[in-house]
Amino acid sequence: MTVLDEAPGEPTDARGRVAELHEIRAQAVAGPSEKATEAQHAKGKLTARERIELLLDPDSFREVEQLRRHRATGFGLEAKKPYTDGVITGWGTVEGRTVFVYAHDFRIFGGALGEAHATKIHKIMDMAIAAGAPLVSLNDGAGARIQEGVSALAGYGGIFQRNTKASGVIPQISVMLGPCAGGAAYSPALTDFVFMVRDTSQMFITGPDVVKAVTGEEITQNGLGGADVHAETSGVCHFAYDDEETCIAEVRYLLSLLPQNNRENPPRTESSDAADRRSDVLLDLVPADGNRPYDMTKVIEEIVDDGDYLEVHERWARNIICALGRMDGQVVGIIANQPQVLAGVLDIEASEKAARFVQMCDAFNIPIITLLDVPGFLPGVDQEHGGIIRHGAKLLYAYCNATVPRISLILRKAYGGAYIVMDSQSIGADLTYAWPTNEIAVMGAEGAANVIFRRQIADAEDPEAMRARMVKEYKSELMHPYYAAERGLVDDVIDPAETREVLIKSLAMLQTKHADLPSRKHGNPPQ
Repeated sequence: MTVLDEAPGEPTDARGRVAELHEIRAQAVAGPSEKATEAQHAKGKLTARERIELLLDPDSFREVEQLRRHRATGFGLEAKKPYTDGVITGWGTVEGRTVFVYAHDFRIFGGALGEAHATKIHKIMDMAIAAGAPLVSLNDGAGARIQEGVSALAGYGGIFQRNTKASGVIPQISVMLGPCAGGAAYSPALTDFVFMVRDTSQMFITGPDVVKAVTGEEITQNGLGGADVHAETSGVCHFAYDDEETCIAEVRYLLSLLPQNNRENPPRTESSDAADRRSDVLLDLVPADGNRPYDMTKVIEEIVDDGDYLEVHERWARNIICALGRMDGQVVGIIANQPQVLAGVLDIEASEKAARFVQMCDAFNIPIITLLDVPGFLPGVDQEHGGIIRHGAKLLYAYCNATVPRISLILRKAYGGAYIVMDSQSIGADLTYAWPTNEIAVMGAEGAANVIFRRQIADAEDPEAMRARMVKEYKSELMHPYYAAERGLVDDVIDPAETREVLIKSLAMLQTKHADLPSRKHGNPPQ
């Protein structure tokens, strides 16, 4: 047969070649078999392509390297070379804006990562960075492809390196829709947000069998690394949902609140909620008595557009709230103490949670509003031995390093080091407001009186009466609502009902804020 001859059965013209192409593509799209698809659905999981369809706008997905196949041999791999090699990569749009995506196909090699599989992910990550668009990973894989050995491990290294390169440049979102074990779990940990689905997704470095062999502890996969564990206990997961459809819909919502990259501002929308809307309910919502709890989320609902916001890490470190919302159509990040949980104190987990959120907002040009009602840092041996000093310093460092517009509002208590750390004027807040119910001091009046007037109280005929008198005196001298304003530490004391209007006008003024950090490779934040 000459080079011009065609093998029997091969197409001989362009139309035949195109028909062959469509047949191959159909095979790639269909996946390994109907049986494999049924098995995926039987586990309550969607296929990779079904997930991409939910994530992206209709008919917007453009696949990259659909026909890629591995070149590995040995252990039977040479006889099994499916198209896509177990990962679907490409780009599309979410509400008209470009988003890059890769999705593990569990039906092929259990979604395990091999050399070709990793190369596809590397390419789409590089494209996302170059294009300046968000990257979403739909994770459902069994880890490294053991048959390919160290080549698979090196593939993970390339992913981690790109995760780090993209950090603070483009939004990175990891959606956990199946297992993620061993070193593979470090990629989600390097990204900005992690979503999980209950019962079907798990993340851990060492699985239950290894844990039992080494420690003797028996635990299920969900008990070790399920969505609820990571949403409530470890803080690894930012959002947890009951099903994939809801989870992916919330990913789309989050993307609508984020810019495409660090050189853009978040998308602004037209708001039907009046910028000068009064919130008289705030006058009754927050008790003047600093010892009475209330729900800070109700305050947030009153000041954001239409009461709509997205809370990040809602179930972890609940004594502090981190949320994204809009005010007059502009995206803002809100950090707020939650008096309903531990009286709103700062502790190790709350400091870490808020610090990471501040850094994310600063990286992506999202103005920060801080709502203070904080009695201090949580005292205790566990906190001190756990490193509350360095963990609390993470939040302090994050605020001091942030160059986006920063506005703080003191609702009630703001005591001690916690007041300073929660974006006080002294660490660079652009504007600081307070309600007439504010109490800014080194500590509460009772504690302060016990220290300052210890001798007078001890020598008094009626110590309790003397203590009450000294507490009243301390409050009237150093803790009245206008003390900080008189000294320029608060820019204005405002009517709570006007909070929304004041914040929106302040944000509008700060839109053109420009701040430079000292020239350096990077800082050395507390660890």
